[in-house]
Amino acid sequence: MKYPRRLSSGANNTVIVLSDAEVAKLFTDDTRSDIGSEAEKMRFANAINDLVVKFIRLDFQEELHAEMLVMERIRPIDYRAYEVEIRELWLDVFESEIRELHKAGFVHRDLKRPSNISGLAFDNILLTEKGLRLIDVGISAIRSQVGDRIFQKYIEIEEQEMILFREYFLSR
Repeated sequence: MKYPRRLSSGANNTVIVLSDAEVAKLFTDDTRSDIGSEAEKMRFANAINDLVVKFIRLDFQEELHAEMLVMERIRPIDYRAYEVEIRELWLDVFESEIRELHKAGFVHRDLKRPSNISGLAFDNILLTEKGLRLIDVGISAIRSQVGDRIFQKYIEIEEQEMILFREYFLSR
């Protein structure tokens, strides 16, 4: 289906612009549990720090027959226009905020896209006027939901992805 004001489309969802301040991730199939789970994970992360895109509300769009996860609109900046020294500072803050999320029991799980999924390797990390931000918490995990053993495995993978992101972010 063709959507008005489309920003992006992933494997399962499309994101559209609602206003100058809001975007919506559309859920068009029977995904009530998925939308609720994603909203819960965003709320959890938002209560810890500002790294994850801000959750605003759940809604329904009659014309599109779509459930909507409404969140703040983020406008990415091309980091390649900034000196490596400035990027290093952004990375230091980013890594600190990721560790803070981990300590609180949240792991993003999708910093680096698998090689068989289209798009750039680190599409879910955006540079904004507020620094580096994370989007798309669809497969993220909360420790209390998955248990300590699985959560620790996810942390180890994400720490490796953070090393790869550092190299990617500084070398481009």
